[in-house]
Amino acid sequence: MKQAIWNDTVIAESDETILIEGNHYFPASCIKKDFFKSNDTQSKCPWKGIASYYDILVKGKTNKGGAWYYPNASDMAKNIKGYVAFWNEIEIKNKLQISLLMKYQTTRANSEAICAALEIEDYVPQLVEFASPPKWHLAHSTWFFETMILQKFDPSYQIYHPNFSFLFNSYYESIGKRTIRSQRGHITRPTVKEVYAYRKHVNEAMSVLLNEVVTEEIKHLVVLGINHEQQHQELLWTDLKFMLGHNPIFPVYEASYDDLKSNNQSKDFVKVLAGNYKVGFEGEDFHFDNEKERHTVYLRDYEIADFLVTNKEYLNFIADGGYQKFQYWLDEGWAWLQQNEIIAPLYWIKKNNEWYQYALSGLQKINPENILTHVSFYEAQAFANWKSMRLPTEFEWEVASKQLTWGQRWEWTNSAYLPYPNYKTAEGAVGEYNGKFMINQMVLRGASIATAKGHERNTYRNFFAPQHQWQYSGIRLVK
Repeated sequence: MKQAIWNDTVIAESDETILIEGNHYFPASCIKKDFFKSNDTQSKCPWKGIASYYDILVKGKTNKGGAWYYPNASDMAKNIKGYVAFWNEIEIKNKLQISLLMKYQTTRANSEAICAALEIEDYVPQLVEFASPPKWHLAHSTWFFETMILQKFDPSYQIYHPNFSFLFNSYYESIGKRTIRSQRGHITRPTVKEVYAYRKHVNEAMSVLLNEVVTEEIKHLVVLGINHEQQHQELLWTDLKFMLGHNPIFPVYEASYDDLKSNNQSKDFVKVLAGNYKVGFEGEDFHFDNEKERHTVYLRDYEIADFLVTNKEYLNFIADGGYQKFQYWLDEGWAWLQQNEIIAPLYWIKKNNEWYQYALSGLQKINPENILTHVSFYEAQAFANWKSMRLPTEFEWEVASKQLTWGQRWEWTNSAYLPYPNYKTAEGAVGEYNGKFMINQMVLRGASIATAKGHERNTYRNFFAPQHQWQYSGIRLVK
């Protein structure tokens, strides 16, 4: 689909343009006639005939003679009779390119919007290895576009800084050496200001590239980069919450932002009959390589909750001594609990015999009806045992997902993160994205309130180590 654009407005669009001498001729039926006004100008082409012209009027501005057409084209040009072509700063773009550029720009802006409420001091601290500083996330997602796309496909691109690849490469061995993950908080320089300048530099170069002819390979990598940055947006939320939530004065990120207010809409269980079912991604839309290939699994009869565990239910588990009774816990989970003196989900604090919870809006009393969050796999599994139920496998979750309400919490499953049948690792750096992490991780399904809009799908396989609590993770039970 080609679009003619002037003054930030689409004035014609068609997937049936005719290309002659570098000009796209649009069918007359595809122009937006309200923007066109005939004028008296004419010109003569030796083989096409006499051309007539339109002025283009958009948002109070006039592009005089910006479009032309051949009302009585010669026999050699009869295929464009009545068709309209453009010049004089009117851009002809592929609609897919425009959509891709807008998606890129929106995604990049969303990352910066998350950081808008931060103070300059918030950008650098790193309390633990797994939670990176906001400044690093902003720079790393920029590095991805610079390294994976601009350096490869734009011969004129100038690398912003020769040291940035070492500082902001995450885990791509094929690209080169990098700073130790636990030392990302040591990077006080470059400054926050320079990281934003880096983002601007890359954004400008990407905009130029995406206004040119975009190959399928570039498109694939840009879409991957967009989804990669959306993943880092969720990590931005959870990492900055970890930083603020461990500050002894529990600072407010934004008073109006309540990241804990989520309630169940159902109290029912969904029955699924035994049988063979297909799981895994199918289609041409974007997906990560770990969602393929689609394959058949056999499932026994099961009933899965159309609701998630609430704070009230978990408070009952704590009150019943759930954290003191080893019989509910996996041995590894029990050791983790004792070694780290875990007595409740992350951000839960007991004051004056009452439970409080840190939210991005500040410390607040626990609302019993809110959906539980910030629990580890170990805690989810122990709670399920206490309830005489279990966690779903990732396949049980996916098969039932169309009948479930989901998207408020990432939901722990009882499935290890392993490759699907015939899983293939791509060549080069992109091949390091998922496959090499398929060990010692558990799968979570669904999405959370921190997941970027449009990033979720029912075949998405998130994964984290079983001890981690800092994601917006919750519990769905099966009986």
